[in-house]
Amino acid sequence: MTENREHHYTENVQDHLLKVQHLLEKQALLETVTHRQTLPRDERHELLDKMLHKRHLVELRERLDGLHSADIAYILEALPIEQRLMLWDLVKADRDGDILIEVSDAVRESLIASMSREELREATENLDTDEIADLAPDLPQNVMRDVFKSLSIEEREQLRAAMSYSEDSVGALMDFNMVHVREDVTLEVVSRYLRRFDALPDHTDQVFVVDRDDRFKGVLPINLIVVNEPEMEVGKLMLTDTIRLNPDDKADQAAQSFERYDLVSAPVVDEDGKLVGRVTVNVVLDFIRDEAETDLLNQAGLREEEDIFASVWKSAQNRWTWLALNLATAFFASRVIGSFEDTIEKFVALATLMPIVAGIAGNSANQTTTIIIRSLALGQITQGNARRLMIKELAISGLNGLVWGGIAGLFAYFLYHNVALGVVMTSAMVLNLIVGAMVGLFIPLAMHKLGRDPAIGSSVMITAITDSGGFFIFLGLAAIFLIN
Repeated sequence: MTENREHHYTENVQDHLLKVQHLLEKQALLETVTHRQTLPRDERHELLDKMLHKRHLVELRERLDGLHSADIAYILEALPIEQRLMLWDLVKADRDGDILIEVSDAVRESLIASMSREELREATENLDTDEIADLAPDLPQNVMRDVFKSLSIEEREQLRAAMSYSEDSVGALMDFNMVHVREDVTLEVVSRYLRRFDALPDHTDQVFVVDRDDRFKGVLPINLIVVNEPEMEVGKLMLTDTIRLNPDDKADQAAQSFERYDLVSAPVVDEDGKLVGRVTVNVVLDFIRDEAETDLLNQAGLREEEDIFASVWKSAQNRWTWLALNLATAFFASRVIGSFEDTIEKFVALATLMPIVAGIAGNSANQTTTIIIRSLALGQITQGNARRLMIKELAISGLNGLVWGGIAGLFAYFLYHNVALGVVMTSAMVLNLIVGAMVGLFIPLAMHKLGRDPAIGSSVMITAITDSGGFFIFLGLAAIFLIN
């Protein structure tokens, strides 16, 4: 039954969005009609209650009650702010925390701003400590103080630990909700212990084995508990050769381990060998998705994730940084062209051909950058192979320059019946594609060396350099071989 319901969630989330939007539109229409009535004020309000609260609002509540928290988050992200806040008021209070965890950072900000201190406290108290740590940066300090006071001593220590790690570390992904047993007990004892739980923690595919000092010893997969005799001791069946993570490890390295070894969960062990938590595959998948979205935004020059229904002013500010840089580089490119005005006046065909040189090189450079960023993310580039990779990319660009530059040169020759122009076109394409390859290599590698995201503004900077470089190379060669 649960599997069918989850499949229903996944397949029909957009259908749910459309139905919610339809109900919201009908409600808005009813409000408009009601407020236009010429009835006395009290009667008009009574009519509004009957038409709205007994019909569409009730239907909206029922629909929301039957949806998964992630689906509600999806719907909230797709609604304008006014409708989003109205729908948010209809969500059951005990689900607020789960939904706040699921929504994007930008949308979460608008939801939190609409909630009172008491509502935020109640929503947060229903969450696990690792989830509270995720929400903490967005919550007011007075709310965090209230939440902290309501936690047990153990939970406070867990919350402090979770908040002490950087966002890109394993510690930030760590979950404290796990099952661990001793190595000297039997499977029968373990089974009785597991049956005491109302429900096992999500993604529990193995039980962690520790000693009396909570030092990690190994893991006991759930399937081994089922298929072996109850009298068997845990120590004889546990697996000791297993992946273990450290809280200070990079989260992307942990994600690679989960992908490479098909992990469902992995223990997190500190420097003293003590088990401090676990990382599960659902958290890793969320991290990978967030990283992919961040890289996409960074490549486009956006400073942060944007609420698509945020105000025009706020959205515009989010896009200003790289637009300003782009404008500056565009002015620089225009000055490059301006310095060759005499050349262009004498040979007007240059003005129609030079965008081709810049455009092809920019596309080639972006291809190189994409390969490099992906390789950096997978940890495939080292000092030992970086030189070989550079030579390979330069060779690819040179070959592409000869092939496609030759085609472009022939195109220029047939258009203007000038052999020298065709040669200049081919030469400029080869040189600018090589420049593009060097830029496509250098920018992400330099960013990575500086400890920054290699994708930040890469496409903007590459376009600027290949445009300016392409114009300079093409017009410079033309000035030497066509005009003089």
